[in-house]
Amino acid sequence: MKKTLWTKNFCLVTLATVLGAAGGIAGGFALSFLVFDETGSTLASALIVAIQLVPHMFLPLFIAPLMDRLPRKAFLVAGDVTNGIVYGAMGLWLLYFDFSYAGYLVVSLLLACLGSVDQLAYNSIYPGLIPRGMEEKGYAVSSMLYPVLQVVMMPLAAVLLDTLGVAWLLVAQGVLSLGAALTESFLRVQTCAQAQTERYTFRAWLGDIREALVYLRHERGLCSIYGYMAVTNGLGNGYSPILVAFFRTMPGMTAAMYSLFSVAEFLGRTLGSAVQYRVKVPEKKKFGFVFGVYQTYEAMDMCLLWLPYPLMLVSRALCGFLGSNSAILRSAAVQRYIPEQLRARINAFDSALMTAACCVFSLLVGALGEVLDYRWCVTACGAAAMAACWLFIWRGRKDVRRIYETEEAAHSAAAE
Repeated sequence: MKKTLWTKNFCLVTLATVLGAAGGIAGGFALSFLVFDETGSTLASALIVAIQLVPHMFLPLFIAPLMDRLPRKAFLVAGDVTNGIVYGAMGLWLLYFDFSYAGYLVVSLLLACLGSVDQLAYNSIYPGLIPRGMEEKGYAVSSMLYPVLQVVMMPLAAVLLDTLGVAWLLVAQGVLSLGAALTESFLRVQTCAQAQTERYTFRAWLGDIREALVYLRHERGLCSIYGYMAVTNGLGNGYSPILVAFFRTMPGMTAAMYSLFSVAEFLGRTLGSAVQYRVKVPEKKKFGFVFGVYQTYEAMDMCLLWLPYPLMLVSRALCGFLGSNSAILRSAAVQRYIPEQLRARINAFDSALMTAACCVFSLLVGALGEVLDYRWCVTACGAAAMAACWLFIWRGRKDVRRIYETEEAAHSAAAE
C-alpha cells in the first residue's frame, strides 16, 4: 500500500488550520482599523502590539510542562473554543455598546494568552500528525497555507469591513474558531507518555523545567539553531519599520511600491513550498543547502536598499523562495529530533527566546535608525545576521549537521 501524507488526521488538522487562520487574518485586519479609527493614535495601536507580545515571552514556559504531561489535544481544542467565544462576544458587544480602549487592552491581553497557548499546542501536536518520513511534505503544506490565505482573505476582509462592519467580522471569526475547534475534536492523537496521574505541584513544575534545560544544555546543535534564528528573526523584525520609513522618505519611492514587497515575497514563498512538497533534498545535502540559503539571505538583506527597485522585488521573491525551503527543512528536522515527551517545553523555550529577541532588536534597530542612514541601517542588520550565522551555525556545524542530515539518528534520539 502506497504511503500517503493525506491521512484522516492530517486532513483534519489542515482544515482546522485553514478555518482558524482565515478567521484570524480577517479579524486581525478589522481590529487594526478599529483601534486607529476609535483612538486616532498610532501610539495606542503600538501599545496593543506590545501587550500582545508579552504572553508569548512568558506564558508558554509556565504551560509547557503541563502540556507535556497531559493530552495536548485538550489544550488545542479548548484554546480555539475560548478564542471563538471571546471574539464572538467582542463582536456582539460592539453591536450594542461603544468601544472602550481600556477594555480592549484587557481583551487583547486575554487573546494573546490564548494565542500563545494555542500556538504552543499546535506546534507540539502537529509533528505527531504527519506520517513518519513525510515531515518535509507536511511542513511544506503548513507553510503554504498562511501566505495563500493572507492573499485571499485580506482583500475579502477589506470588502467585508466596509459592507458588514467590524462587529460582524469579529462574530464571523468567532464562528470560524469554533469550527476549527470542532474539527480538531475529531483528531486521533496518541496520549503523551507522561500522563498525569498525581497532583501537579510547583516542585514538579520546577523538575520539568530543569529536565528540559538539562536536555538543551547537552544539545549544542539545537542551541545553535535556536540562537541563530532568534538573532536573524529579531533583526528582521527590527528593520521592518526602517523599510517603511525608507519608502516614505526616499524620493521616487511610495507606500504602494512597499506593499509589492509582500506580494513578491508571497509568490516566492508559495513557489518554494510547492517545490519542497514535490522535491526531497538528499539527507547528506541538507546542511549545506540551508547554510547556503542563510548566507544568501543575509547577503541580499545587506544590499537590499542599494538595488534598483525591480531588483529589490527580485531579491524579496528569491528570499521568499529560499527562506520557505530552509524553514521547512528546519522545522521538520528539529521537530523530528526533539523527544516527543519534551516537545512542548523545548518549543516554549524557543518561543520565549524568539519573542525576547524581537523585542530587544526592535528597540536597538529603531534607535539605530534615528542616527544612521536607513540603507546603512538595513545593511548593518544583514551583516550582523551573517556574523551570527557563522558564529552559531558554521561554528557548531558538526552538531547542527547531525540534526539535519542523520534522519535515523534523529529518530532514535527522539525515541530515547
